[in-house]
Order: sequence, then C-alpha cells, then structure tokens
Amino acid sequence: MNKLTNFFESIFKFFDRFLIMPITRLVYRITKKINVPNKKFETWLSKQTTLLFLSLFIAVAVFVVVDQKIINFSTQTAEVLKEQKVNVIYNEEQYVVEGLPETVDVTLIGSKADLYIAKQSSNDGVTVDLTGLTSGTHKVNIEYDQGRTGIEYNVNPSVATVIIYEKISDTRDLSYDIINNNKLDTTLIVNSVKLSVDEVTIRGAEYKIEQVATVKALIDLANLTNKEAGTQTLNDVVLKAYDSEGNVVDVEFVPSKIKAEVDLASPSKKVPLNFVPEGNLATGKAIGGYTFSQNDVTIYGDSETLSSINSLDVEVDISNLTSDTSFRTEIKKPSGIKSISVDYVTVDIKVTDSSSEPVKFSIPLDGINVAEGLTAQPIDNENGFITVEVQGASSVLSSIDESDITVYVDLEGLSEGRYTKEVIVKGTNPLAIYKAKRTEATVDIIKEN
Repeated sequence: MNKLTNFFESIFKFFDRFLIMPITRLVYRITKKINVPNKKFETWLSKQTTLLFLSLFIAVAVFVVVDQKIINFSTQTAEVLKEQKVNVIYNEEQYVVEGLPETVDVTLIGSKADLYIAKQSSNDGVTVDLTGLTSGTHKVNIEYDQGRTGIEYNVNPSVATVIIYEKISDTRDLSYDIINNNKLDTTLIVNSVKLSVDEVTIRGAEYKIEQVATVKALIDLANLTNKEAGTQTLNDVVLKAYDSEGNVVDVEFVPSKIKAEVDLASPSKKVPLNFVPEGNLATGKAIGGYTFSQNDVTIYGDSETLSSINSLDVEVDISNLTSDTSFRTEIKKPSGIKSISVDYVTVDIKVTDSSSEPVKFSIPLDGINVAEGLTAQPIDNENGFITVEVQGASSVLSSIDESDITVYVDLEGLSEGRYTKEVIVKGTNPLAIYKAKRTEATVDIIKEN
C-alpha cells in the first residue's frame, strides 16, 4: 500500500513541478501585466484541480501538434537497410521459382522517430507476391511494407525477372559417402553403413531433375556421439544430389533427411618386424647381430589390407658404422594401414669384423611375372646359373646355405622373344651382403607346351 501511495505522490510532484507551477507563474505574470483585478478569476485559477486540468489540456494539445506534424520539430533523414531478406509468396508445392535475389537494400526516408519504428519491423517487410502467376518468365516488383505512413522508400533492385517452372518428381536410388573420416580414432574403421531408406524422391524443375546423376547420404562421422567400436545411429543425415561431374544440383528431397546405422570396427593384426639395413658399413666391418626393443607390433586397417601384410620392414641406416650402435627408428606405415601400436622402435646393432673371404654359391636363375601361357628359360648354363658372393661376419656366413638365396629377372609385360634383363639377388638373412657376379642375364620367353 505504501508503495502505491509513494507512486501517486511521485506523479503529483512531477505535475506540480513541471506543469502546475510554471502555468501558475505564467498566469500571474499575465494578470499583472494587464492589471485587470478579478477576484473570482484568481480564486478559480488558484485551485489545484483547475491547474491540473489546464495542464492536461495543454499536454494533449502538444501531443496532437507533434503527432499530426502540424509543427515540424525535426528535418527528414535517410537510412539504408542492407541485405533485407526477400520473402516470396507462391505455391511452393506446385512451382519452382528462379531469378529472385535473396536479399535487397532498402533506403528509408523520413523523420528519425518514424525510421526507428520502421527498422524494428523491417525483417519481413520486403515481399514479392507471385500469386496467380504460372509457368514462364515474368517481371515482378519487389516491394517494401514499412508498416508506417509518412516514410518514403526505395528498393534496390526494385524489379526482378523471374522464371517459374512446374515442379516435377522422380525416384532415385540412394547411396552414401563418408565424410570427416579423420574425426575417428586411428584404430577404428567404418565396417558398414545401413540407411533407413534405399531410395528417395527428388522434386524440382524438370531440367534440374534431368541433371541429377546420383543421390547420396552424407555420413558425417563428426556427428557421432560415441566414437567407439560398435553400432551407432546418426539422425538427420543430410542428402545431396550430384550431376555427372560431381557438382551439387539444387533439388528437394522426400524425405528431406534420413537415419543411418554406422558400424565401427577395429580390425587388427600382430606382425613381426624385419631388420632392413640401408647403406654400407665401414670397410672390413659387418653386422654381427641386432636386437629390437620389441619384435612385433599391432597394425590396424581394413581386413583385406591386413591379410596382405605379414611383417613390417624397419629400415636402418648403417652407413660407415665402425662400432656397436643404438638407433631409434620410425616404423613406416604401409599403404592402407591406419595405425600402428608404436611409431618408433629402438634397434641395438652389434658391429664386428667382416670375414676376409666371401662365401660363394651357384644359384639357378628364375624368371618372375611371366605372362600367362608363356614360360622363360635361360639361353645357356652360363646365364642359367648365377654365382653369388655373400659377405658378412663369420658367425653369419656359417648359417647361410643355397636355400636362403634367390636370383631372378623381372619379365613383367614382355611377350615372346629374347631379352637381357637385370639380375636381382635376395637373401633371407639381413645381416649378410649378397652380390651377383653377373649384373645381367639373357632369357628366352616362349609358349608353354
């Protein structure tokens, strides 16, 4: 109750200070100037109710003068509303409209008060009414409804040429693309994707429908809430239509979005490490042995890639080594492998004196990658058996025999005829050095009997 009383007292004090007292002083000065004593007039004018109603009448009169612009208190000004959205009125189920700008600029001219009010309701003010228009090309006016009289406006652009198409429908098979694969842990792969629908309806102008070559659901792995192995559900999967060159075609989809079940898996395989020396040791030195900090690692990738890999090579630069050395070496990922359980391995190399005399073997020459229906054979015994010298530490050489060495020429892509090709030597023991006495061999490729 006290709050209400104080409120009315505040209102009374406001009127008393800013209306009643100034008007009283004004009337007093006027009567004093004209010097016309009138006791009854002074008594009537001195009443608070008289002054209150007189003040109210003057306030209403001032409001009417300002609102009806009988007196101009401010000059006109202009303001530009940038990028106002264009709202289109048409039958969206039956037609497709092209050619309208998405936004326009609107220049408003009027008083500051009117402009302020107009700006508050400008979001939906720009409209184009296409009601009653059918298929074809039309010139239409872009209009602005400022919602208030007394404002002039100019729309840029104010006219647009639009093309209206009949909207048609077609049914297309639905496939999918996986995006943001890098958002998954490197040990995970997408094992399978199951879409909630196999086909969708596309809607749009006939020429747009004819452009569509494929429709795909975009499986965005960044939207997975649980990025662990197992089946996850993606809601509101976005659909896209593409032409034959991979460009996006603007059409509607029914349904507009779908669901997808994404099965994440973590296929892995444990494989051993192979020591692969690169370069040449110092003269008279050989590798007597090596030790990895771990002999095998786990690799992750798709099942097909894993099945083709049985070991990983670890390349170690041994150039000019003269004493025992320890290396921390990167394990390179083969193509198709997403992750390895460790990226680096430490290898301890034991360096010893090389045997003064190499061990020699006579190895039969083989031909690889011969075309189907053909066979290869050396032209004589000299080309058919290649002398191979093996150098290394005595302890290493004593464990090597002929079965550890392969000598061959690569005949890939060759037809019938005689060819001289480079001789390639491979040995199973990486601690030894293998060298063929012949760098080339000649073979005949003939038809199989």
